[in-house]
Amino acid sequence: MRLSSDIAAVVTGGASGLGKATVAALRKDGVKVAIFDRDEDRGRASADELGAAFCKVDVTSEESVEAGFAAARKANGQERILVNCAGIGSAMKTASRSKETGEIKHFPLNIFELTIQINLIGTFRCVAKSAAGMLTLEPLDGGERGAMVMTASVAAEDGQMGQAAYSASKGGVVGMTLPIARDLSGEGIRINTILPGIFETPLMLGAPEKVKEALAASVPFPKRLGRPEEYASLALEMIRNPYFNGEDVRLDGSIRMAPR
Repeated sequence: MRLSSDIAAVVTGGASGLGKATVAALRKDGVKVAIFDRDEDRGRASADELGAAFCKVDVTSEESVEAGFAAARKANGQERILVNCAGIGSAMKTASRSKETGEIKHFPLNIFELTIQINLIGTFRCVAKSAAGMLTLEPLDGGERGAMVMTASVAAEDGQMGQAAYSASKGGVVGMTLPIARDLSGEGIRINTILPGIFETPLMLGAPEKVKEALAASVPFPKRLGRPEEYASLALEMIRNPYFNGEDVRLDGSIRMAPR
């Protein structure tokens, strides 16, 4: 797909981190972008900075997502591009015993459910609704109507201790990539998934310096954290390249996560 001002895009979780970098890269090529995010203050600031539209959206809510797409399409027209970056992390062992008190506890099921709701079901909700909108468009040269990118994680394959919920949610994203690509292939809509490793996201940048240094040293090469613009670069290649379809691609400096 040739990126230009004739193309509209939606980026979920676009107010910061990987999503914001993707918005910036799309805007650099003239694409009209709508940011979906729960953080209204940060979302509006990012939209003003990058020349994008902002829609306050909670991907766990059917009504919120419907309203977000309606607002985005009113501002920019029907999107041909969707990039899903909205997500949360959670970390706690499935069951554990306190070393101090001996108290036994298990992973809170409400947190497990929320992680699945945002990372997996929220992603599919946006994909399904965006794809339905893309079906209304006339195909571009080559028969293409649209392209979508989902965000999983290396935890989908190398889940660490405490990551059962997170790994389940991201593994689900990987697992649905090929079936969705097959579902939409007859309509000229492509979809791919990126599995980022350890990246410089707002959450990671808030960690102690020693923690960041240790994580960077664990990456085989290059020995540093991933940069959001490197994620954006791969996302745009997936969008531009018409033969890129149904793939799950690790972007991780060849790291394989240890058990802890």
